[in-house]
Amino acid sequence: MSELSNPHDRFFKEVFARPDIASDFLLNYLPEEIARSLDIGSLDLQKDSFVDEALQQHFSDLLYRVRLADGQDGYVYILFEHKSYPELLIAFQLLRYLVRIWEQEQRQSGEEKLVPIIPMVVYHGRTHWHIPLNFAALLKGEAALRLYWPEFQYHLVDLSAYNDEEIKGAVFLRTVLLLLKHIFDERLAERLPGILMLLQQLTKQKTGLEFLETLLRYVSVATDKVSNSQLVYAVETVFTDVGDEVMSTIASKWIEQGIEQGIEQGIEQGIEQGIEQGIEQATRQDILDIVEVRFGYVPEEVETAVTSITHLPTLRSLLRLAITVESLEAFQEQLDALDF
Repeated sequence: MSELSNPHDRFFKEVFARPDIASDFLLNYLPEEIARSLDIGSLDLQKDSFVDEALQQHFSDLLYRVRLADGQDGYVYILFEHKSYPELLIAFQLLRYLVRIWEQEQRQSGEEKLVPIIPMVVYHGRTHWHIPLNFAALLKGEAALRLYWPEFQYHLVDLSAYNDEEIKGAVFLRTVLLLLKHIFDERLAERLPGILMLLQQLTKQKTGLEFLETLLRYVSVATDKVSNSQLVYAVETVFTDVGDEVMSTIASKWIEQGIEQGIEQGIEQGIEQGIEQGIEQATRQDILDIVEVRFGYVPEEVETAVTSITHLPTLRSLLRLAITVESLEAFQEQLDALDF
Protein backbone atom coordinates (compact mmCIF):
# COMPACT_ATOMS: atom_id res chain seq x y z
CA MET A 1 0.00 0.00 0.00
CA SER A 2 1.44 3.38 -0.95
CA GLU A 3 1.87 6.38 1.34
CA LEU A 4 -0.64 8.23 -0.83
CA SER A 5 -3.50 6.03 0.31
CA ASN A 6 -2.41 6.28 3.96
CA PRO A 7 -1.47 9.85 4.88
CA HIS A 8 -1.75 9.04 8.61
CA ASP A 9 1.04 6.47 8.27
CA ARG A 10 3.30 8.90 6.46
CA PHE A 11 2.65 11.72 8.93
CA PHE A 12 3.14 9.53 12.00
CA LYS A 13 6.43 8.13 10.75
CA GLU A 14 7.69 11.47 9.50
CA VAL A 15 7.17 13.32 12.79
CA PHE A 16 7.92 10.54 15.29
CA ALA A 17 11.13 9.67 13.45
CA ARG A 18 12.47 12.97 14.78
CA PRO A 19 14.47 12.31 17.97
CA ASP A 20 13.25 15.51 19.65
CA ILE A 21 9.56 14.67 19.11
CA ALA A 22 9.94 10.98 20.01
CA SER A 23 11.87 11.80 23.21
CA ASP A 24 9.41 14.51 24.18
CA PHE A 25 6.51 12.13 23.63
CA LEU A 26 7.96 9.34 25.77
CA LEU A 27 8.91 11.69 28.60
CA ASN A 28 5.42 13.19 28.71
CA TYR A 29 3.19 10.19 27.99
CA LEU A 30 4.88 7.17 29.55
CA PRO A 31 4.22 6.64 33.27
CA GLU A 32 6.81 8.67 35.20
CA GLU A 33 8.52 5.64 36.77
CA ILE A 34 8.87 4.01 33.33
CA ALA A 35 10.23 7.17 31.71
CA ARG A 36 12.82 7.45 34.52
CA SER A 37 14.03 3.94 33.71
CA LEU A 38 15.00 4.99 30.18
CA ASP A 39 18.10 6.84 29.00
CA ILE A 40 16.13 9.03 26.61
CA GLY A 41 19.31 10.43 25.09
CA SER A 42 20.15 6.95 23.79
CA LEU A 43 16.89 6.59 21.83
CA ASP A 44 17.67 5.04 18.44
CA LEU A 45 14.99 4.55 15.79
CA GLN A 46 15.09 1.15 14.09
CA LYS A 47 14.20 0.73 10.42
CA ASP A 48 11.96 -2.29 10.75
CA SER A 49 8.16 -2.48 10.68
CA PHE A 50 6.33 -5.47 12.15
CA VAL A 51 2.72 -4.74 11.17
CA ASP A 52 1.09 -7.36 8.92
CA GLU A 53 0.78 -6.07 5.36
CA ALA A 54 -2.99 -6.62 5.39
CA LEU A 55 -3.32 -4.32 8.41
CA GLN A 56 -1.09 -1.47 7.25
CA GLN A 57 -4.08 0.57 6.13
CA HIS A 58 -5.10 0.96 9.77
CA PHE A 59 -1.89 0.58 11.77
CA SER A 60 1.62 2.04 11.69
CA ASP A 61 4.51 1.22 13.97
CA LEU A 62 7.91 2.46 15.06
CA LEU A 63 10.54 0.64 17.10
CA TYR A 64 13.18 2.42 19.19
CA ARG A 65 16.18 0.80 20.86
CA VAL A 66 16.99 2.48 24.17
CA ARG A 67 19.47 2.01 27.00
CA LEU A 68 17.86 1.27 30.35
CA ALA A 69 18.85 2.63 33.75
CA ASP A 70 20.46 -0.70 34.69
CA GLY A 71 22.76 -0.51 31.65
CA GLN A 72 21.11 -3.14 29.50
CA ASP A 73 19.34 -2.46 26.22
CA GLY A 74 15.59 -2.53 25.67
CA TYR A 75 12.99 -1.36 23.19
CA VAL A 76 10.01 0.96 23.03
CA TYR A 77 7.49 -0.19 20.44
CA ILE A 78 4.78 2.28 19.37
CA LEU A 79 1.75 1.03 17.46
CA PHE A 80 -0.30 3.86 15.99
CA GLU A 81 -3.94 3.05 15.27
CA HIS A 82 -5.42 5.43 12.73
CA LYS A 83 -8.86 3.90 12.48
CA SER A 84 -11.68 6.03 13.85
CA TYR A 85 -12.70 3.36 16.36
CA PRO A 86 -10.85 1.04 18.81
CA GLU A 87 -9.59 -2.37 17.68
CA LEU A 88 -10.78 -5.20 19.93
CA LEU A 89 -7.84 -7.52 19.17
CA ILE A 90 -5.09 -4.93 19.53
CA ALA A 91 -3.38 -6.89 22.31
CA PHE A 92 -3.34 -10.02 20.14
CA GLN A 93 -1.73 -8.05 17.30
CA LEU A 94 0.81 -6.62 19.74
CA LEU A 95 1.72 -10.09 20.95
CA ARG A 96 2.59 -11.17 17.39
CA TYR A 97 4.69 -8.05 16.83
CA LEU A 98 6.53 -8.39 20.15
CA VAL A 99 7.41 -11.99 19.32
CA ARG A 100 8.75 -10.88 15.93
CA ILE A 101 10.94 -8.24 17.61
CA TRP A 102 12.32 -10.80 20.07
CA GLU A 103 12.99 -13.26 17.25
CA GLN A 104 14.87 -10.62 15.29
CA GLU A 105 16.83 -9.55 18.36
CA GLN A 106 17.87 -13.14 19.08
CA ARG A 107 19.01 -13.69 15.49
CA GLN A 108 21.10 -10.54 15.58
CA SER A 109 22.53 -10.73 19.11
CA GLY A 110 22.61 -14.44 19.86
CA GLU A 111 21.51 -13.73 23.43
CA GLU A 112 19.43 -16.39 25.13
CA LYS A 113 17.42 -14.06 27.36
CA LEU A 114 14.81 -11.72 25.93
CA VAL A 115 15.23 -7.95 26.17
CA PRO A 116 12.47 -5.78 27.70
CA ILE A 117 10.00 -4.19 25.28
CA ILE A 118 7.62 -1.42 26.32
CA PRO A 119 4.54 -1.61 24.06
CA MET A 120 2.59 1.59 23.49
CA VAL A 121 -0.61 2.20 21.52
CA VAL A 122 -1.43 5.69 20.21
CA TYR A 123 -5.07 6.18 19.24
CA HIS A 124 -6.83 9.23 17.81
CA GLY A 125 -10.29 7.96 16.85
CA ARG A 126 -13.65 9.64 17.31
CA THR A 127 -14.75 7.51 20.27
CA HIS A 128 -12.90 6.88 23.53
CA TRP A 129 -10.92 3.67 23.97
CA HIS A 130 -13.02 1.18 25.95
CA ILE A 131 -11.00 -2.02 25.49
CA PRO A 132 -8.99 -3.59 28.34
CA LEU A 133 -5.25 -2.92 28.22
CA ASN A 134 -4.15 -6.44 29.18
CA PHE A 135 -3.83 -9.44 26.89
CA ALA A 136 -5.49 -11.90 29.30
CA ALA A 137 -8.78 -9.99 28.95
CA LEU A 138 -9.09 -11.55 25.49
CA LEU A 139 -9.17 -15.05 26.94
CA LYS A 140 -12.12 -16.78 28.51
CA GLY A 141 -12.20 -19.82 30.77
CA GLU A 142 -12.08 -20.89 34.37
CA ALA A 143 -9.83 -19.05 36.81
CA ALA A 144 -7.78 -22.21 37.37
CA LEU A 145 -6.59 -22.02 33.75
CA ARG A 146 -5.16 -18.53 34.00
CA LEU A 147 -1.82 -19.90 35.11
CA TYR A 148 -1.30 -21.03 31.50
CA TRP A 149 -2.38 -17.83 29.79
CA PRO A 150 0.09 -15.29 28.37
CA GLU A 151 -0.17 -11.99 30.19
CA PHE A 152 1.15 -8.52 29.40
CA GLN A 153 -0.18 -4.97 29.39
CA TYR A 154 0.33 -2.18 26.91
CA HIS A 155 0.41 1.54 27.65
CA LEU A 156 -2.35 3.49 25.88
CA VAL A 157 -2.28 7.12 24.76
CA ASP A 158 -5.89 7.87 23.80
CA LEU A 159 -5.83 11.38 22.34
CA SER A 160 -9.63 11.46 22.17
CA ALA A 161 -9.73 11.33 25.99
CA TYR A 162 -7.60 14.48 26.45
CA ASN A 163 -8.86 18.04 26.56
CA ASP A 164 -6.76 20.33 24.38
CA GLU A 165 -5.36 21.97 27.53
CA GLU A 166 -4.14 18.57 28.75
CA ILE A 167 -1.98 17.91 25.69
CA LYS A 168 1.58 18.15 27.01
CA GLY A 169 5.02 18.62 25.51
CA ALA A 170 7.09 21.13 23.59
CA VAL A 171 5.60 23.12 20.72
CA PHE A 172 6.27 20.60 17.94
CA LEU A 173 4.82 17.66 19.87
CA ARG A 174 1.75 19.57 21.07
CA THR A 175 1.01 20.71 17.51
CA VAL A 176 1.29 17.15 16.18
CA LEU A 177 -0.91 15.64 18.89
CA LEU A 178 -3.57 18.36 18.62
CA LEU A 179 -3.72 17.85 14.86
CA LEU A 180 -3.99 14.08 15.24
CA LYS A 181 -6.66 14.54 17.91
CA HIS A 182 -8.84 16.74 15.68
CA ILE A 183 -8.11 15.36 12.19
CA PHE A 184 -11.55 13.64 12.07
CA ASP A 185 -13.30 16.61 13.72
CA GLU A 186 -16.10 18.31 11.78
CA ARG A 187 -14.87 21.62 13.25
CA LEU A 188 -11.23 21.16 12.25
CA ALA A 189 -11.31 24.23 10.00
CA GLU A 190 -12.33 26.38 12.99
CA ARG A 191 -9.70 24.84 15.26
CA LEU A 192 -6.83 24.93 12.77
CA PRO A 193 -5.70 28.57 13.31
CA GLY A 194 -5.42 27.92 17.06
CA ILE A 195 -3.37 24.78 16.47
CA LEU A 196 -1.04 26.50 14.01
CA MET A 197 -0.68 29.46 16.37
CA LEU A 198 1.70 27.34 18.46
CA LEU A 199 4.21 27.50 15.61
CA GLN A 200 4.00 31.26 15.12
CA GLN A 201 7.43 32.09 16.52
CA LEU A 202 9.16 29.00 15.14
CA THR A 203 8.41 29.80 11.48
CA LYS A 204 11.26 32.32 11.62
CA GLN A 205 13.54 29.28 11.67
CA LYS A 206 14.07 26.96 8.70
CA THR A 207 13.12 23.92 10.77
CA GLY A 208 9.87 25.64 11.76
CA LEU A 209 8.90 26.26 8.14
CA GLU A 210 9.74 22.70 7.17
CA PHE A 211 7.64 21.40 10.04
CA LEU A 212 4.74 23.64 9.01
CA GLU A 213 4.97 22.22 5.50
CA THR A 214 4.69 18.70 6.94
CA LEU A 215 1.55 19.68 8.87
CA LEU A 216 -0.08 21.35 5.87
CA ARG A 217 0.64 18.42 3.61
CA TYR A 218 -0.96 16.08 6.14
CA VAL A 219 -4.11 18.20 6.48
CA SER A 220 -4.44 18.60 2.72
CA VAL A 221 -4.59 14.84 2.07
CA ALA A 222 -5.84 13.31 5.34
CA THR A 223 -9.18 15.04 5.80
CA ASP A 224 -12.10 16.47 3.87
CA LYS A 225 -13.03 18.76 6.77
CA VAL A 226 -10.75 21.59 5.56
CA SER A 227 -10.89 22.99 2.03
CA ASN A 228 -7.84 24.44 0.30
CA SER A 229 -9.18 27.96 0.82
CA GLN A 230 -9.77 27.36 4.54
CA LEU A 231 -6.24 26.07 4.93
CA VAL A 232 -4.85 29.08 3.11
CA TYR A 233 -6.95 31.38 5.31
CA ALA A 234 -5.65 29.72 8.48
CA VAL A 235 -2.03 30.15 7.36
CA GLU A 236 -2.54 33.77 6.31
CA THR A 237 -4.31 34.58 9.57
CA VAL A 238 -1.64 33.11 11.80
CA PHE A 239 1.58 33.81 9.94
CA THR A 240 1.10 37.42 8.90
CA ASP A 241 4.81 38.26 9.22
CA VAL A 242 5.97 35.52 6.86
CA GLY A 243 2.81 35.19 4.81
CA ASP A 244 4.43 35.85 1.44
CA GLU A 245 7.17 33.30 2.01
CA VAL A 246 4.78 30.68 3.36
CA MET A 247 2.20 31.13 0.63
CA SER A 248 4.69 31.16 -2.24
CA THR A 249 6.60 28.07 -1.09
CA ILE A 250 4.65 25.81 1.26
CA ALA A 251 1.11 26.48 0.11
CA SER A 252 1.85 25.97 -3.57
CA LYS A 253 3.53 22.65 -2.75
CA TRP A 254 0.67 21.20 -0.75
CA ILE A 255 -1.90 22.32 -3.28
CA GLU A 256 -0.10 20.60 -6.14
CA GLN A 257 0.71 17.51 -4.06
CA GLY A 258 -2.81 17.34 -2.69
CA ILE A 259 -4.39 17.41 -6.14
CA GLU A 260 -1.98 14.84 -7.58
CA GLN A 261 -2.29 12.57 -4.55
CA GLY A 262 -6.05 12.83 -4.69
CA ILE A 263 -6.00 11.62 -8.29
CA GLU A 264 -3.68 8.71 -7.53
CA GLN A 265 -5.62 7.72 -4.42
CA GLY A 266 -8.84 7.72 -6.42
CA ILE A 267 -7.26 5.49 -9.04
CA GLU A 268 -5.98 3.12 -6.34
CA GLN A 269 -9.49 2.83 -4.96
CA GLY A 270 -10.94 2.04 -8.36
CA ILE A 271 -12.71 5.34 -8.92
CA GLU A 272 -12.09 5.63 -12.63
CA GLN A 273 -14.89 7.94 -13.69
CA GLY A 274 -15.56 11.51 -12.78
CA ILE A 275 -12.20 12.13 -11.10
CA GLU A 276 -10.98 14.92 -13.33
CA GLN A 277 -14.38 16.60 -13.53
CA GLY A 278 -14.70 16.57 -9.76
CA ILE A 279 -11.21 17.97 -9.24
CA GLU A 280 -11.82 20.67 -11.82
CA GLN A 281 -14.99 21.79 -10.06
CA ALA A 282 -13.35 21.75 -6.64
CA THR A 283 -10.35 23.68 -7.92
CA ARG A 284 -12.55 26.33 -9.56
CA GLN A 285 -14.41 26.82 -6.28
CA ASP A 286 -11.15 27.01 -4.32
CA ILE A 287 -9.84 29.74 -6.65
CA LEU A 288 -12.98 31.81 -6.10
CA ASP A 289 -12.93 31.21 -2.34
CA ILE A 290 -9.28 32.27 -2.05
CA VAL A 291 -9.88 35.42 -4.10
CA GLU A 292 -12.81 36.32 -1.85
CA VAL A 293 -10.87 35.63 1.36
CA ARG A 294 -7.82 37.62 0.27
CA PHE A 295 -9.47 40.57 -1.49
CA GLY A 296 -12.95 40.78 0.03
CA TYR A 297 -15.06 40.04 -3.06
CA VAL A 298 -15.07 38.31 -6.44
CA PRO A 299 -15.84 40.49 -9.47
CA GLU A 300 -18.51 39.00 -11.72
CA GLU A 301 -16.18 38.88 -14.70
CA VAL A 302 -13.60 36.95 -12.67
CA GLU A 303 -16.20 34.40 -11.57
CA THR A 304 -17.44 33.99 -15.15
CA ALA A 305 -13.93 33.51 -16.50
CA VAL A 306 -12.86 31.01 -13.82
CA THR A 307 -16.01 28.91 -14.05
CA SER A 308 -15.59 28.59 -17.81
CA ILE A 309 -12.10 27.03 -17.58
CA THR A 310 -12.00 23.23 -17.98
CA HIS A 311 -8.24 22.78 -18.43
CA LEU A 312 -6.92 21.35 -15.15
CA PRO A 313 -3.26 22.54 -15.50
CA THR A 314 -4.59 26.07 -16.09
CA LEU A 315 -6.78 25.81 -13.00
CA ARG A 316 -3.79 24.64 -10.94
CA SER A 317 -1.77 27.64 -12.11
CA LEU A 318 -4.63 29.98 -11.25
CA LEU A 319 -4.94 28.42 -7.80
CA ARG A 320 -1.29 29.12 -7.04
CA LEU A 321 -1.67 32.59 -8.54
CA ALA A 322 -4.68 33.34 -6.31
CA ILE A 323 -2.57 32.50 -3.27
CA THR A 324 0.57 34.41 -4.18
CA VAL A 325 -0.55 37.39 -6.28
CA GLU A 326 -0.19 40.79 -4.64
CA SER A 327 -3.50 42.33 -5.71
CA LEU A 328 -6.86 41.57 -7.23
CA GLU A 329 -5.98 43.76 -10.18
CA ALA A 330 -2.83 41.72 -10.89
CA PHE A 331 -4.83 38.50 -10.68
CA GLN A 332 -7.44 39.88 -13.08
CA GLU A 333 -4.78 41.01 -15.56
CA GLN A 334 -3.19 37.55 -15.71
CA LEU A 335 -6.62 35.91 -15.93
CA ASP A 336 -7.55 38.13 -18.87
CA ALA A 337 -4.26 37.24 -20.59
CA LEU A 338 -5.07 33.53 -20.60
CA ASP A 339 -5.97 31.89 -23.90
CA PHE A 340 -8.61 29.23 -23.19
